[in-house]
Amino acid sequence: MGDNTNIVRVLKDRQQAMRREMDRRGIALKAVSFDSGIGYSTLLSYFPCEDGKADPALMPVSAQYALCGVVPDDILSLLLPEGRRIVRVSEMLDHDEAAEALQDYLREKERAHRPDSPAGRDIAPCEDNVLRGKFADIPGRAA
Repeated sequence: MGDNTNIVRVLKDRQQAMRREMDRRGIALKAVSFDSGIGYSTLLSYFPCEDGKADPALMPVSAQYALCGVVPDDILSLLLPEGRRIVRVSEMLDHDEAAEALQDYLREKERAHRPDSPAGRDIAPCEDNVLRGKFADIPGRAA
């Protein structure tokens, strides 16, 4: 991925992106502090106010672990490299729901390969977005 200095900068930038997204969704840091057990002042060091002056402290893995189940997975996923996501995997599997979700994905994929689709037999960007959404939905529906 690169040298450690670059990785640190990337992670700090992503922590700032996380703060912007939490603010956009109205997720209060005080509530995150209470639910995660991470002190409020410590959270502020990881997610400083968006005044552009404060450089965030690099968040340790222990804090990321504590934020699981408190901060939505898609926001925590901002810390990961492109193409990676944090997903909750249930201990229970509903095979009927899993089969229906997979069939739904496959039906949509077949529609994308029709000659009359936007890119013909290729998958157009709009179809790719729909397919990715259906694929990402599979674990949630099967749980």
